Amino acid sequence: MKQYKFILSGGGTGGHIYPAIAIANELKFRFPDAEFLFVGAKDKMEMQKVPQSGYQIKGLWISGLQRKVSLPNLMFPFKLVDSLWESKKILKRFQPDVVIGTGGFASGPLLKMASMMGIPTVIQEQNSFPGITNKLLSKKADVICVAYENLERFFPEEKMVLTGNPVRQDLIDIESKRTEAIQHFNLDPNKKTLLVLGGSLGARRLNQLIEKELENIVSQNVQIIWQCGKLYFEEYKKYNANNVQVFPFIERMDLVYAASDIVISRAGASSVSELSIVGKPVIFIPSPNVAEDHQTKNAKSIVDKKGGLLLRESELDAEFSLVFEALLKDQGKQNQLSENIKQLAMPEATKTIVDEIVKLIKK
Repeated sequence: MKQYKFILSGGGTGGHIYPAIAIANELKFRFPDAEFLFVGAKDKMEMQKVPQSGYQIKGLWISGLQRKVSLPNLMFPFKLVDSLWESKKILKRFQPDVVIGTGGFASGPLLKMASMMGIPTVIQEQNSFPGITNKLLSKKADVICVAYENLERFFPEEKMVLTGNPVRQDLIDIESKRTEAIQHFNLDPNKKTLLVLGGSLGARRLNQLIEKELENIVSQNVQIIWQCGKLYFEEYKKYNANNVQVFPFIERMDLVYAASDIVISRAGASSVSELSIVGKPVIFIPSPNVAEDHQTKNAKSIVDKKGGLLLRESELDAEFSLVFEALLKDQGKQNQLSENIKQLAMPEATKTIVDEIVKLIKK
């Protein structure tokens, strides 16, 4: 049997890294003798997270363009040329059967060079509004795996496959982990647990909101697990108390979802996909500071089908406490949101994506 070689690239945030790792894990399950290499951006979080998952990674000297004139922007052409050259060297040395990109800075030069060298490429687009890198790469990609319908205006229709977003397989059955989760986080089983997720790096506005509302929330017999992000942990760790646990990052996402009753979350594509699988009532607070406001579009794809609630940052001061208290007191509403969001989940996404990769390498 042929020993396959796979290169995967995705990074910058957990939303790009974890889908790539999930795909690699499924490929490894199907092809135990395969060789894997990840390519990321130097100094980004993938350089730590990928080795922690047991895979080798090489870093490119690449970063994104800032929205204002700055020194990093002036350096961008040099970084791009360097990264294209380094990508070519990596590809020639490793000789992959296929290159898979899940988004992030490094996937651009790597997949561009792979397609120029005639190596099959697969793009996995997580968002309802694609980033510029994937839009450019789609012209030469062999397969484009998407998580949302109606992306024909961005990508060639004949290359698209609706797969959903890859999620960690340990999230598929969290109901059975409830008792373990409550013990793991040392929670009171008689209180409701609110989980606050601002993404792997954190979200300033979300943290400010929870800081302001902390006393009010706890006074309603609620305990809080608050992932504030590694950028903000020093600022917010002082709020660790009996009913509040503050974390820079949560490794056991399966247990934290199992323990939670209500979730407040940003609306990055991976978060939306995970929350659909675990089926918790959620209040989405999208980041307005992302390209084309795609987090609001991600959230609306759930909210329009009555699978979650949506609050914009501009509405938080006036609306948050009313919306949260109404949801907390209405168990019927919580159950309805849970059931509706579960209907939108695509738990087989990782397997479906790998099916497409296998078709490509077996051609």
